[in-house]
Amino acid sequence: MADRQAYDEVVRFTSDLIRHDTTNRGGGDCRERPAAEYAAQQLADIGLEPVLLERAPGRTNVVARIEGTDPSADALLVHGHLDVVPAEAADWSVHPFSGEVRDGVVWGRGAVDMKNMDAMVLAVARSWAREGVRPRRDVVIAFTADEEASAEDGAGFLADRHPGLFEGCTEGISESGAFTFHDGAGREIYPIAAGERGTAWLKLTARGRAGHGSKVNRENAVTRLAAAITRIGAHEWPARPTPTVSAALTELAALYGVDADLDDVDGLLTKLGPAAKLVESTVRNSANPTMLDAGYKVNVIPGEAVAYVDGRYLPGTEDEFRATLDKLTGPDVSWEFQHHSVALQAPLDTPTYAGLRAAVREFAPEGHTVPYCMSGGTDAKQFSRLGVVTYGFTPLKMPEGLDYQALFHGVDERVPVEALHFGVDVLDRFLRTA
Repeated sequence: MADRQAYDEVVRFTSDLIRHDTTNRGGGDCRERPAAEYAAQQLADIGLEPVLLERAPGRTNVVARIEGTDPSADALLVHGHLDVVPAEAADWSVHPFSGEVRDGVVWGRGAVDMKNMDAMVLAVARSWAREGVRPRRDVVIAFTADEEASAEDGAGFLADRHPGLFEGCTEGISESGAFTFHDGAGREIYPIAAGERGTAWLKLTARGRAGHGSKVNRENAVTRLAAAITRIGAHEWPARPTPTVSAALTELAALYGVDADLDDVDGLLTKLGPAAKLVESTVRNSANPTMLDAGYKVNVIPGEAVAYVDGRYLPGTEDEFRATLDKLTGPDVSWEFQHHSVALQAPLDTPTYAGLRAAVREFAPEGHTVPYCMSGGTDAKQFSRLGVVTYGFTPLKMPEGLDYQALFHGVDERVPVEALHFGVDVLDRFLRTA
């Protein structure tokens, strides 16, 4: 287990990182440098040699390497992002960038996504330095910019321009896994991610005949666009359970004593009760219209109308996704990728995945670990270009009534101090033996 100083530091680091406002509004509107410098200083203080790298001014990334005892072993990448999504202070119970610690809880934007994990990594690294601990294999630490947008200034930039910093890395861990899911019936489930859906953010453009708003117009671009996004929003995507999702369904079915009928995924989900929430968003592709832009005056029919769609696709289904969008948009609406990144799937039958499960079970013996596929995307997509297979592993023991997944990008984002202590212990246990 980690020492008392690591417990104190993980809370302080989480709070301090939150106080560095690294809001990413997209389009390059973000400045991670203060948080990056803070994290780099914590690593430099223990004798590591972090490097700070920028593609654009202020969009700072930090990379450092802890040398392992076995030079022949593959290296492990541990990465977390420094940027956060916007927060409107008026909506919060506390200021989102206060980092306030109140009643055993750290409040603020980034408390779960994902300055908590950044703080855990710093606390574990510093604990090792005090104890003289070295991991078996090299551990490369990366704190990245721009994950909440395109990753062009962050992990994408590092993978493309500085691959040498990740030499030897074959596996990695990062966000969104090993948190407590309470099923409402007394069970604690710890989903550990081994994959994520691909990202397909789409721009739809409808073109028509511009004209006066009082005239009959059968070529109205707004009407054409509205019809297309209605079809997309109403489309029922077929279930396509991947190996990771199939394993999750099978293990959850065994936990609840029901038949794991993978030929009737929707029927199986109904039998899993609240636990279905862990997999229901990853049994199929999805496409949700999110933004509209058309016209400039109420009495003018525009010649063009634009919409944006958040699309996600499972590994092995990209061709099907594209063909379906072609059909749903129809002949009068074109579509293109605004942002596109690959779907990922990591093997479950590896010593590393077994080690992740074992580390959680050691500190949560009453819990049940299960495989998990993330519905969204992470920097793992960028690092996969370097051959790094990443697992989602940000261990947190959450109390019942505090929904970890709902806190992502939500109002009053917060993390209990005890959850951070648990995370440090589990992360320390895994990384020592990985």
